[in-house]
Order: sequence, then C-alpha cells, then structure tokens
Amino acid sequence: MPVSISKRRPRTSKKTETEKPEASLKDPRIGCNSICSVFFSSLLYRVPLTILFLFFIYLWSTSTTVISGNVVHICISSRKLNDLYCLTAGTQPGLHVPVSNFTKPVSENVIKSEEEKSVVVVLGEGGDKSFARNETSTGERGSGTLDQDSKPVNEKNLDSFLVDLDSETGEERYRYINSKDEDEETALKAVDKYLKIQRSWLSMENNRNKQGSCEGNGIYVYDLPSRFNKDLLGECSDMVPWANFCSYFKNDALGESIESLGKGWFRTHQYSLEPIFHSRVLKHPCRVYDENQAKLFYVPFYGGIDVLRWHFKNVSEDVKDVLAIEVVKWLGLKQSWRKNTGKDHVFVLGKISWDFRRNNKFSWGSSLLEMQEMKNPTKLLIERNPWEVNDVAIPHPTFFHPKTDDDISAWQNKIIMKHRRSLISFAGGARPGNPDSIRSTLIDQCRSSPDQCRFLNCTGGGCDKPESVIDLFQDSEFCLQPPGDSPTRKSVFDSLVAGCIPVIFDPYTAYYQYTWHLPEDHRTYSVYINKEDLKAKKVNVIKELMSMSLREREDMRSYIVHELLPGLVYGDPNGKFERFRDAFDITIDSLLHMISKKL
Repeated sequence: MPVSISKRRPRTSKKTETEKPEASLKDPRIGCNSICSVFFSSLLYRVPLTILFLFFIYLWSTSTTVISGNVVHICISSRKLNDLYCLTAGTQPGLHVPVSNFTKPVSENVIKSEEEKSVVVVLGEGGDKSFARNETSTGERGSGTLDQDSKPVNEKNLDSFLVDLDSETGEERYRYINSKDEDEETALKAVDKYLKIQRSWLSMENNRNKQGSCEGNGIYVYDLPSRFNKDLLGECSDMVPWANFCSYFKNDALGESIESLGKGWFRTHQYSLEPIFHSRVLKHPCRVYDENQAKLFYVPFYGGIDVLRWHFKNVSEDVKDVLAIEVVKWLGLKQSWRKNTGKDHVFVLGKISWDFRRNNKFSWGSSLLEMQEMKNPTKLLIERNPWEVNDVAIPHPTFFHPKTDDDISAWQNKIIMKHRRSLISFAGGARPGNPDSIRSTLIDQCRSSPDQCRFLNCTGGGCDKPESVIDLFQDSEFCLQPPGDSPTRKSVFDSLVAGCIPVIFDPYTAYYQYTWHLPEDHRTYSVYINKEDLKAKKVNVIKELMSMSLREREDMRSYIVHELLPGLVYGDPNGKFERFRDAFDITIDSLLHMISKKL
C-alpha cells in the first residue's frame, strides 16, 4: 500500500518563536550569558584545534616517513636532535627500519639542510641506534656534477655490514667486521681512527688554474744518484724469470700504446707507479729548485722496483736492503731532511706496504719501512698498512692515461652509453692452495649461471692482454673483486674505469685503503658482500646481484663515470687538464694540504 510522505518542513507556532526573545528582553543577563557562552565555547574549541593544526604543520615540515612492512614510521629531525627520532619505531625494541627506505633516492625521502646531513636511524637488536650517512664525493671531478642528494644506495647488501656509533668518540662508523675479541676491536678502532685522520688531509680544491696557487707550495725533487731509480729500470730484462719488463717502461713507463682501445690506452704494468709519478712531478708547475722555497720534498727512490728484482732470486737479506739503507743515509746528510725529521717528505712506492716490512717472521721483501727513520715521511703505496697513519694508499695505475679533458669526456660518453650484455663477470684465477680464498666458490657460482655471469680465467694467461679484460668489463654491469695474493686488486680500478660496478668482499680491498680517491660511503660506487657469508654458503652472489634494479645500477654507474673516473687515472705526463683533476693532481694537492696541517 503506497504511503505519502510530505516534504514540507513543520511550521513552528508563532507563540513558540516569540517566547525566547521576550524572555531575553525581560532579563538582559540571560541574553549576555547566552552570547558569552556561545563566544567562549567557540573559542575554547578553536584554540586547541589551531594549536594542533600548527603542531602537525611543524611535524610535517621536520619529519620524514618510512614504510617498513605494513607500518608507517614518522621520524622527526631537529637542530637539537643529533639524529632522526622515529616515533613509531622508537617504541618497539628490536624493530629494524631499512636504510634503503630512507634513501631510494635520498632526495625524495630525507630532508637535508645546509647545517646538517641527513642521518638515517637503524634500530638493531635490542633497539640500539646505529646510523648511515650519505657523504659527498672527494673533490671536484669535472663540469657535469651529479646531484649529491641523488647518490645511489644499494639496498640489497645492507646486511653485510653495520653502521654504528663509536663508543669513545660518539661518531658513526661502518662496521664490516664483527670483532671476535677485545684485541681485534682495538685494532679496528685504530683503523677507523687513521682513516679519519687521512680524510682530513684530503684537498677538495682544484688549485691548478688559480693564480698564485704555487706561492708557498713549492715542491722540491731530490736529484738522487741514478742507482736509486733510472739504473733499476735498466735491469728490466732480468727483473723476473718469466717476463721481460723493458716494454713496460717505454713512454715514461706507461708502456706500449693500445691502438684498438683508442686514444690514451697503454699496456701499463701494475708496478709502474714509481716512474709514472716521477715523470709527473718533474713537470709540476709548483716545482722549485731551491730547497728553501719548498713545502714538500719528493724522494724519487724506486723502492718497489728494487724489491721486485729480488723477489724470485735466492739472495741474502743484506743484499735486499742495500739500496734502502743507502737512501736513508743519503737523506740523513741533508739539512732539509733533518729540519722536520722527514715529516714534509714523501716516498712513492709502487707495491704493497708489506713488501717493505720484512721482519724476523717473514723473509719476503725489504725492511725499508721498518727503519725508524722512515716513520715520519709519508709513503704513497698501492696498498697501505691500515695501522700506519703515514701509509697512504693511492690508485693502482690502470691502462688509461688521457692527455686532455676531451680524452676523458670522450671515454665517459662511450662507456655511459655502452650496452652491457652481461650482468656479472669475473676475471681472475682460483687459489686452490689458499684455504681462506673465496675465488673457487665465486667461479663455481659464476659457471653455474652462464646466462648471467662470464668468467675469464687468468691462470693460463687469459688476462695478459689488457684488451681482453677491458672488453669484458665494458660489457658487464658488475665485476667481482675478491682478494688475491693481498687484499687489494688493480682490477678494482680497471673495472671502475670501464664503468663496471665492483663487488667487494673484503673491506681491506678498498674501503680501508683509498681515502683520497674513493668516498667514505662505499654504497655510491660498489656492492659489498661479506666474504664470511660466502664461505658459510649464506649467500648466492648471482642471485644477490640479480635482485638489484636497473635504476640502482644506472645511478651507481653514472656516479662512477662522471664523479670518480677522472680522479682514478694517471694522465699522460705530456698532457694538460683544465676541467678535471686526475689521481696525480688529487694526490699532490692533498699532500700539500697535509703538510699545512702537520707542521
């Protein structure tokens, strides 16, 4: 049965409408009270809402959000807070807030100011706070500088290391090794301490084109007797039993040119750093010929080549140390040496530090760096002793020695556009006699995934031709870089120059070494996978790298090519750069800056 519903509003009787005004007119207090009540009631409601609204505006402007699982974490930054405080995560013991959620890319999630860098809170077991910070790159690398807020952060390998606070200094540090006892913890703290000191010596300025930049920055090159340098190169044919080194010392020790790779490519030996550096210093615009005008003193002793010639010959320790002892005695007669006890002197030694630290336990190498007189000078090496603050690691010589800015730019453009057909590659050989080596495991994993990984076996001479190695690295996204006979590898720098992202398994390979040429935040240019996890079969390297996105790979490679690459190569001694600083320039500028801080 249909029901009719009226849409008319019920009419209020006139009596009802007129009763209230009349009552208020009769008693004015009633009208006042009514108006005041409405006013104050409205005010009391609006003030808290206004305060709450302003609070949320402030909270929004000083916070960032992180999504972890199904939980949204709100984190606040403040000048009075040294780090971000996560309102949600901070109340949940043991909650882990992934660093990658803050920094992918950094600019989208973390608010940065000029006065403070963005700090990411990571809650470890027990709710302890640890930190991860994005650092700027080491110096000016050319005209096309990347946005520092957009540096890539590899989220796939974050469990391989820890970022925590130093209990003594309160500063954050990367922890790649879990100390097993108190002695190891003390040793790791010493490594961190010396790395920090060396980074404070880094010169961020390009002084080459500044007028008057050589004033007070004179570089004096000692004219050593030829037996300490040139005569050693003359023994090239008999240096090692299986090879003739003479071709490597052509073209100012750059070696023979490689036409197939283009301009600036040479067959450079990994131990040619000493004569290469010497050639560059002799032509430096700040070179002086008066010791009294010098700030820095360079000693052109080819100690690495001296050690190399005795490596595989059965000679006594006295014979190995002849030149080392003689050069120290020669310097001891110089007033310029005695003035500051060698603190303003630098040696370039083109081998690893341990080759110059022979002691009673080992018969290998010379004892040059064990001499008391050699404690104060700065020693530039391809691999430093992490517990010696005056051991400074600088890049291995690569095969690329550009002559002009255009040479660098042309190579950058080529490799940034290069189509890479292989995800992963490894150029190296197994170490079956070394139980600590992870190379066999990597080779097995690589061979088991031929569609993703290419293996170039260096054991049978497969890596003797630089073209083979560089072609492989140019064609690969990631290059595996396990330790070899020592932690460092020339191959790390070859891969970086080729635009291939190095995969590091030991912090002593790079992170504890090259403080002037590689940034502190290793995630900007490399992937770290702990070798102990690999030994324990906790990780499959191929699957780990396959999980990284194309955006992550491209961002990291762009940073390597545009920011790092120019500073990792040693330019041709006859070349000239206007826009870029190469590895030599960065080293010299930092040495001069270091002397200013030391003396």
